[in-house]
Amino acid sequence: MDAALLNELLQKVKDGTLSPEMALEKLKSLPFEAIDSSHVDHHRALRQGIPEVVFAEGKTVDEVLRISKAIYKKSRKLLITRADENIRKALRIKGAKHYPRSGIIMAGGATSGSGLVLVVTAGTSDIAVAEEASLTASFLGSRVETVYDVGVAGIHRLFAYMDLIREARVIVVVAGMEGALPSVVGGIADSVVIGVPASTGYGTSFGGLTALFAMLNSCVPGIAVVNIDNGFGAGCLAHRINTGSER
Repeated sequence: MDAALLNELLQKVKDGTLSPEMALEKLKSLPFEAIDSSHVDHHRALRQGIPEVVFAEGKTVDEVLRISKAIYKKSRKLLITRADENIRKALRIKGAKHYPRSGIIMAGGATSGSGLVLVVTAGTSDIAVAEEASLTASFLGSRVETVYDVGVAGIHRLFAYMDLIREARVIVVVAGMEGALPSVVGGIADSVVIGVPASTGYGTSFGGLTALFAMLNSCVPGIAVVNIDNGFGAGCLAHRINTGSER
C-alpha cells in the first residue's frame, strides 16, 4: 500500500463511506504479511518510497506467484525482476506485461513520468541490463529515454545525443568489456552519472569485474557505481535522484 491508497482509505472513513472496522481489516497486513516462507513487506512504499519488488531468480514458480498476488492485491502494482517464461505463463494478473529480454514483468506502476532519466549502453549486448534499469525507473514514476550502442569504439555516435545528455537529471550508463563509457559520459555531462558494469565481454572481462574496477577507478569525480548487471538497483537510485527535489 502506498501513500495515495492509504490516503484514499482514510478519506473514506472520514466521509463515512467505509467503517473503521472495515478499514482496520484492510490494514491488518501492515507492516507485513506472512505467506509460507515469505514475509511480504506491504509497508515498504510508505516507509521508503519504493515498494517491494519480486526478485524471481532462485524462487520456485509457486513462490513467485504467491508473493506477486499478495503484493498486487494490496497495491494494484507489481514489478518482478529476472522472471522467465514459466512465470509469465503462470501469472494471471490482468494487464501484466512481460519483457523477455530483461526478465521484467510489470503491472500498474506510474501512469506518467517526471524529470528525465537517460539510460545509455555501450553496446547492443548490454540492453538487457539497461532495460531492467529503464523499466524500473519508469515503473516508479520517472520519465525515461534510452540511447543504445554508443560505446567508445565509435564515440562519435554518443555526441549525436548531446541534447538529451544536457537535459537529463540522471544518466545511467551500462557497459561491459573494459567499462570505459561512464567516464566518457561523466566528462561531458553536468548531471549525476550512475555506472552499471555488465558481464558482457571476453575472458579477461571476468564476468564484469574489469568493467566494475574501471568504473570504481574513474578519474571523473562524482560517478556512482552499482553492482554487476544490477539494472534494478541503478533504476531505483536514478529515480530517487531524479525525483528527490519533488518530495
